[in-house]
Amino acid sequence: MKLKVVVCLLAFASLFSVTVYAQDVPKFDLFAGYSYLRANPGSSGIDGFNLHGGSASMAYNVNGWLSGVADFGGYHSGDILGADGTLSTYLFGPRISYRRHSHFTPFGQVLFGVAHIAGSNGLSFSTSNNSFAMALGGGVDANVTHHFSLRPIEVDYLLSRFNEFGNGAQNQNNLRVSTGVVFHF
Repeated sequence: MKLKVVVCLLAFASLFSVTVYAQDVPKFDLFAGYSYLRANPGSSGIDGFNLHGGSASMAYNVNGWLSGVADFGGYHSGDILGADGTLSTYLFGPRISYRRHSHFTPFGQVLFGVAHIAGSNGLSFSTSNNSFAMALGGGVDANVTHHFSLRPIEVDYLLSRFNEFGNGAQNQNNLRVSTGVVFHF
């Protein structure tokens, strides 16, 4: 009889500890910050260029390690091959987080979606184009309070497949580096 009581108490205690741990994981993480993008055209003989802008993402935390992410970014440069241009990204996918440490939460993610470019040379040339996009990378959040973190760095390989100069879709192997703040709800 004593063994049954001890086993029941241990089962209840372990179930309670799992419930308490699950409550420590916020349901949503909202990120906003600055992003640097190094764009690398797929056409040979064309140098890469820098874009600056911002990105925001919302992550729904399914449990302590798995999240669904919606990531949006906008990047701009006043001189892309002599034209003014903007790149926007709309990406979605899973994120894996390691929440075992109370001060830092590292994560990795793979996101898929669409990239959109728009540009003009200020005279008569204007273009707009959409392509497939994918981001593969990760970062770390420095937890300040239960509801607020700093993201000192997030680094992503950003693949896009724009049609360059009428040559068909080509891979653009880009680098995105972001930093900012995260709010937990």
